[in-house]
Amino acid sequence: MKKGAFKKWVCGFAGFAVIIGGIVFAIYYDKNRERLELAREIAEYGPRKGVPRTIEDLKRAIAAYEKLQEQHVKDAAQTGVYWKILASRFQDKQMYFEAIDALQRAIEITPGDETLHYLLGLNAAYAAKSAYDYQGEGAVGERSRRYFDLAEKAYLRSIELEPKYNQACFALAVLYIYELERPEEGIAQLTAYMENRSGDSDAMFMMARAFYMLGRYREAVDWYDRGIPLVKDKGRKAEAEENRRFIMGLM
Repeated sequence: MKKGAFKKWVCGFAGFAVIIGGIVFAIYYDKNRERLELAREIAEYGPRKGVPRTIEDLKRAIAAYEKLQEQHVKDAAQTGVYWKILASRFQDKQMYFEAIDALQRAIEITPGDETLHYLLGLNAAYAAKSAYDYQGEGAVGERSRRYFDLAEKAYLRSIELEPKYNQACFALAVLYIYELERPEEGIAQLTAYMENRSGDSDAMFMMARAFYMLGRYREAVDWYDRGIPLVKDKGRKAEAEENRRFIMGLM
């Protein structure tokens, strides 16, 4: 390309960039004009302009400031909702590590939302089993262990915020019994869960498994006896009956 042509191209591109930048600025300015005006209204009472000298001036300054703070709170809450939605999309795609990051961002904004902590625990438990060093039952690597620990803490925080959060209690029981091999703690969570869901056969079968792990076979059989009559699915019922017969054989 000749020098003159190159110079014209550079000037043309620069002009185009200026135009695009102007359009972007105009759009941004239009969207934020109301906030800018509110900020200028508050600035009128800043040090350079002096403090409000009358009661009416002071009331106007306070009202303007409160309005700006209210807008900040609304913006932050909306941002938290966006992170929660994003985490849900990641979870649907089984992108558990990305979902964890999004949920942690959401929790930074609304730390008192027990649902966020529950979802964090759920995705952390999935991530633990998706981590590179997960080797199955009895062989959990360091990276997987970190995610299992995160899942436990998140579930516990969710229950702390809302003690009757049944989903969190059930999920924590699953974690204790099936992943961490801590059946006593699993039984405690299932007991709390069944205060509101006394007819849940899945919870009864989990109780049976936990008591079996503890060598308390009679109690395990009792839970199977309570749960089996509630099951309509033939496959699940047959499996539960087989487990019951196996434990009876051990007795």
